[in-house]
Amino acid sequence: MTRPATIVALGDSTTAGTPGFLSPLEAPPCGRGNIESQYACWLQRARADWRVLNRGINGERSDQIRARLERDVLAVRPDAVVILAGVNDVYQGRSAESVQEQLDAMYARGRAAGIAVVAASILPYNTATPEANLAMHAVNGWIGRRAEQERCGFAFCDTRAAVAGPGNIDSLSGSPDGLHPDVDGYRRLAEALLPVLERVLEGDRR
Repeated sequence: MTRPATIVALGDSTTAGTPGFLSPLEAPPCGRGNIESQYACWLQRARADWRVLNRGINGERSDQIRARLERDVLAVRPDAVVILAGVNDVYQGRSAESVQEQLDAMYARGRAAGIAVVAASILPYNTATPEANLAMHAVNGWIGRRAEQERCGFAFCDTRAAVAGPGNIDSLSGSPDGLHPDVDGYRRLAEALLPVLERVLEGDRR
């Protein structure tokens, strides 16, 4: 078992808990809605010795998330950060390369600050075009390769696979709106992230 730790969940709507929950950044100070509609809740339940901070904001692109990295992550001095971003960039027609640039900058800044990084893959949404799915797969493949370049303190988590429907990596297993996971999906996100976080906090991504 790892030691007590502070984890920051950084990202967009799929971190915030949309549509069932408004994060503490969206509805200060504690958030509002069904607390189970966020993976931070399920992580906290699984590991009572962890403090998991939901720092998701619905609708944000990766550049907007990067712009608040200093405030929402570095200022907290957490042990680890989960970075889940890029779907809104793709939705708005931005290139996979532009997403990769923003993610790489966040990964590098977190590691330079001595924070363990879990790089999460972009989640599917049911109305994505074939072009959007290709872009998301390109980013996710890059994230996996990027993680392979690190020796410790950095890990990849295939969160897309965790919430995907049976036999279809490009659809959600369950969703109230076709865009975001349902409560069970958020629980599955936490289940996928938990062992990765435990390993990365010990400095061993394998």
